[in-house]
Amino acid sequence: MKSPFSRFFGGGVKEEEQIEQIEQNEVNVDPQMATEEVVKIPIEKIIPNRYQPRTVFDDDKIEERSRTIHTHGVIQPMVVRPFGDEYEIIAGERRYRAIKKLEWLEVPAIVRNLNDKETASIALIENLQREELTAIEEALAYQQLLELHSLTQEALAQRLGKGQSTVANKLRLLKLPQ
Repeated sequence: MKSPFSRFFGGGVKEEEQIEQIEQNEVNVDPQMATEEVVKIPIEKIIPNRYQPRTVFDDDKIEERSRTIHTHGVIQPMVVRPFGDEYEIIAGERRYRAIKKLEWLEVPAIVRNLNDKETASIALIENLQREELTAIEEALAYQQLLELHSLTQEALAQRLGKGQSTVANKLRLLKLPQ
């Protein structure tokens, strides 16, 4: 079974083999392995994603998310990857910040073994699908995806379901004087 991510940008063979092993029950569930099982991870072992395109986090929205999590629990677990003896966030930075505000000791997470390129791509794509990024954050995310995958603007636009002119115009913002 090929992951949607690998169909999007290619690759993912290692992950595909691990998923097959898991499906055939040849692997014990271990937080160090790529599974879709939710595990509890100590919050002090989680670090933010180095490739997070979002540079501004609205404190009011984090507080609101924190109240929702306090009332209803975590509806969707974070996605993390092993990073030394810690775990780096792949998806769920705002959930992480909200849970930290609550001073919880553990967070529910899905652990996936992804390389830097896959991690950066997922973080960028996840945030690009939201409309809460600033125009500059969006332009920087486009630029990172172009560089990571050696894509043309047109190829990136097709993969993101955007017009090539939209991608080109956002990228032009990066050339404006500060």
